[in-house]
Amino acid sequence: MIAVDTNILIYADREESSQHEAALRAVRRLAEGHEAWAVPIFCVGEFLRVVSHDRVFDPPTPVADALTAMESLLASPSSRLLVPGDRYLPLLRSLIEKSGVSGNLVFDAQIAAVCLEHGATTLLTEDRDFARFPGITVLPLGAFAS
Repeated sequence: MIAVDTNILIYADREESSQHEAALRAVRRLAEGHEAWAVPIFCVGEFLRVVSHDRVFDPPTPVADALTAMESLLASPSSRLLVPGDRYLPLLRSLIEKSGVSGNLVFDAQIAAVCLEHGATTLLTEDRDFARFPGITVLPLGAFAS
């Protein structure tokens, strides 16, 4: 199962992004497809935080609009919202220990852990940092679009 990282969600939402068209096509392809795909819960919060931040975007996306966009995306019958379960903390610990991450990269480890817990071993992302987590395959937007 493919999971979608925050940066792809942001690119798909923000027209001024140089990756907008490719990200929008990728997200639509997943949403309109029949294969299960997912959004980690941590990416939902991060997406809302970033697109609505007035120091990041001018003008920012209104939070209500961003929430509506996320709800619409997750209304796809093939989508899954990945939330932590019983195996999340042991997986998070293992990923942190194996990768040696700390600080800001712990957030990425959270995303990787919830993905692995639900069998989402491929992450559609432009963030190469995820390659450090065992069990996660990074799928760049360009490779998915082709």
